[in-house]
Amino acid sequence: MDYITESDLIYAKDNEGRVIAEVTFPTKDGVSVIDHTFVDNSLRGQGIAGKLVQLAVDKILSEGNKIGATCSYAVAWFKRHPEYSTVCIGPVACKINR
Repeated sequence: MDYITESDLIYAKDNEGRVIAEVTFPTKDGVSVIDHTFVDNSLRGQGIAGKLVQLAVDKILSEGNKIGATCSYAVAWFKRHPEYSTVCIGPVACKINR
């Protein structure tokens, strides 16, 4: 699957041009907040949402920004990847409770 990257969005389209997967992460004051993920029902269970969040995290970090997460999937992803807890703006933002 090919992913298209924009300033605050990473997504994929099907052959008909429909968005079939996306993650959004608006940035303000050096903090990018992963606030939405979507994967079409036909693609669920294939790890695509996790790949999207990883791509977003990589892009955000490459730009030198901190990360917040309000999307429930992204919050769960950060719980499974505690190695990124140091780049979150705080335990509340990424809801990493230890």
